[in-house]
Amino acid sequence: MTRMKAMQLDRPGTPLRLVEREVPAPGPGELLVEVSACGVCRTDLHVVDGDIEGSLPVVPGHEVVGHVIGLGPGAGGFSVGDRVGVPWLARTCGACPYCNAGHENLCDRPLFTGFTRDGGFATHAVADAAFAFRLPPGGDDVAAAPLLCAGLIGYRSLRMAGDAQRLGFYGFGAAAHILAQVAVWQGRSVFAFTRPGETAGQAFARSLGCVWAGGSDEDSPEELDAAIIFAPVGALVPQALKQVRKGGSVICAGIHMSDIPAFPYADLWGERTIRSVANLTREDGEEFLDIAFRIPVRTTTTVFPLEQANEALALLREGQIEGAAVLVTGK
Repeated sequence: MTRMKAMQLDRPGTPLRLVEREVPAPGPGELLVEVSACGVCRTDLHVVDGDIEGSLPVVPGHEVVGHVIGLGPGAGGFSVGDRVGVPWLARTCGACPYCNAGHENLCDRPLFTGFTRDGGFATHAVADAAFAFRLPPGGDDVAAAPLLCAGLIGYRSLRMAGDAQRLGFYGFGAAAHILAQVAVWQGRSVFAFTRPGETAGQAFARSLGCVWAGGSDEDSPEELDAAIIFAPVGALVPQALKQVRKGGSVICAGIHMSDIPAFPYADLWGERTIRSVANLTREDGEEFLDIAFRIPVRTTTTVFPLEQANEALALLREGQIEGAAVLVTGK
């Protein structure tokens, strides 16, 4: 059987290891995908660093773009050769109260790509056909990869902001640089908060249509209707609350965040809210991808060969990636 390559995590806190194995056969309802590109997400850092605990060993990566090369029994909706995207949410039970209520992102027994099942830091990956997204044929696979999580989870965060017209984005990385384009297209005003002194990131934000960009230690020049925190820094929550008007929201977009420090109740009072975002639904994905390709969203990417996944993760950890890092397989 054909062999595949993958970057595998054996233990948290250790570098990924290049391994070779047999290409898996797709099971019932599954697709076998030949991976072209896979984005490197901050959640991958949390997996590698052990901030969140899942199955080990595991191949990380959940912003997967590739082409279908095999179909398991009963895998509907796709044909061999189709261009496909594989996101974080890999499968749900379909039977728990959350699934039955239409909140599959909160499923009690889910699987997650690159966390509780092998993901896209590889030349091949298996995906559930029911949770994969069809992508337009002939597009740029590297450019599309960040849409599969930075875009999808960011879009769910944007939806939670409701009709907020003045939006603050804390942390201007992969997700924010995508969602800023969506929000500006929708006619909203975006205020970008970066690490203090990060002038290049602030210039990048302004180039994407943000009306203001400054450090996260600065006050917004206008009162915000909502703030979305993409950086995994709990101390930003009280800071963002001070910038949000009465009745406004602070939305925490990450899967992991450092502890939120104590803050005065007066900063929350006035019917302000703090809420988190968990995973995504397939409806979120279909809606966002339709919008992203219509705008169209332009992703800024830094490309690495698959074998340099550890280097990409290190640069992401240090905040040295403008936009998104993407691994390519060379296929």
